[in-house]
Amino acid sequence: MGYLRWFLNWATDRGYNTNLDYKKFRPTLKMTQRKVFYLTKEEVSRVRDLELSESQAYLDPIRDIFLFCCFSGLRHSDVNNLRRSDVKGDHTEVTTVKMADRISIELNEVTKAILDKYKDTPFKDNKALPNYTNQAMNCDIKELCRLAGIDEEIRVTTYKGNVRTDKIQPKWELVVTHTCRRTFIVNALSMGVSPPTS
Repeated sequence: MGYLRWFLNWATDRGYNTNLDYKKFRPTLKMTQRKVFYLTKEEVSRVRDLELSESQAYLDPIRDIFLFCCFSGLRHSDVNNLRRSDVKGDHTEVTTVKMADRISIELNEVTKAILDKYKDTPFKDNKALPNYTNQAMNCDIKELCRLAGIDEEIRVTTYKGNVRTDKIQPKWELVVTHTCRRTFIVNALSMGVSPPTS
């Protein structure tokens, strides 16, 4: 709506539009605040400790990337872009894809172990970890969380116009790559890390 209003103002200022009815238009659309989904420490442990069968082995690198994101706070795009040259002993130096910020992130026991696991595996462009598209990750993360029994029922409320729809879904269906970042932040805050740091 904001873009449309901006465009109509632009068109009116230049004489392309003479109908000013849009300035009186005030829609009353109902919206719900988007619920923040994250995994608890216990749920992350269940994913981490999940025994994968031989036919599920393809999920192992997906889990590693998922856990790397959960324990580093990096976005999936930043982990996909992580190169071996960004790893500096006990920390990584990353220029984030979304904000172009240069940040240094201390490696912890989990992230260090994941990097060590792939240190001798050659990846294109000297990447540090396997690369998957966001869509592939989202699909496989859901499967991992389903297998780990992350099935708490969550009510999701949406509006289409003024029509409300409530849907009950198991939590694993709602997990996506960005859930990792939220998981890191919420769990860091619960351990007493100050908001500016996390």
